Amino acid sequence: MIMRLTVASLNVHGLPLKGTRVAERFAAIAAEVDAGDIDLICLQEMFSYHHLAHLRRGMPSFPHAAYRPSVVGPAGGLVTLSRLRLSGMTYARLPWSSRHSEIPARARLNALHSGMLTVRLADSPARVLNIHPTANTDGDWSEDNRFRQLQRDQLTAVAQTVTADSSPAVVCGDFNVARASALHPELRQRSGLRDTFDGRCPPTFHTDFLPPGTTPQCIDFILVTEGIDVDHTDLLFTDKRPLPGGPGYLSDHIGLQARLRIPSAP
Repeated sequence: MIMRLTVASLNVHGLPLKGTRVAERFAAIAAEVDAGDIDLICLQEMFSYHHLAHLRRGMPSFPHAAYRPSVVGPAGGLVTLSRLRLSGMTYARLPWSSRHSEIPARARLNALHSGMLTVRLADSPARVLNIHPTANTDGDWSEDNRFRQLQRDQLTAVAQTVTADSSPAVVCGDFNVARASALHPELRQRSGLRDTFDGRCPPTFHTDFLPPGTTPQCIDFILVTEGIDVDHTDLLFTDKRPLPGGPGYLSDHIGLQARLRIPSAP
């Protein structure tokens, strides 16, 4: 038998920063997702329980939520919401080491919040990994950039989790590693993952939020292991939406969606 699963991924930029219009944005995100055909959505940068509750109030058809609690909100800012029953959840912080001292102090602090949330579906052998590695704040994707080894260590941890057992896996998230980086083919080689968009996804960070002269990159992905078929892919929240306070983007990121066919266990 084949299970059909529509997954989505979105970095909601949920930090309570002044001027981000969190309540307006989250209400609009929730309304669109709840009215659509998404079965499961992986969210990144959901650091506040208050903001999570606000979002979930607008998504009554997503009764199942997975995250690891921490003091002020979900660990790593990672939350997976699902219409389908979940049978298990694990959270792991992605590798970090003090040997990366050449990385700016703020980036080292942010690295402590880089994580990987894995859920299993109750009626399928599939796993869905929601990941958020450390950002390369230099925007330098060359072989000798100072973030390269840290990001390689973190993506290696993702690959090891994918290959730890033979069950089908879907990996979603804000990878913070541009498609132009050589780390992507390394990850695919180590894990057997492939890009559901087949390399055709446009830049996933809105240009309006980048410093002048910065080239936008594709940094968000939905990857799958062999045996999972991709029926369709689409983009979410590409344009500004009418909001009570005036038109605005619902996130600094563009969301991704993929309709998948996953084989059942033999």
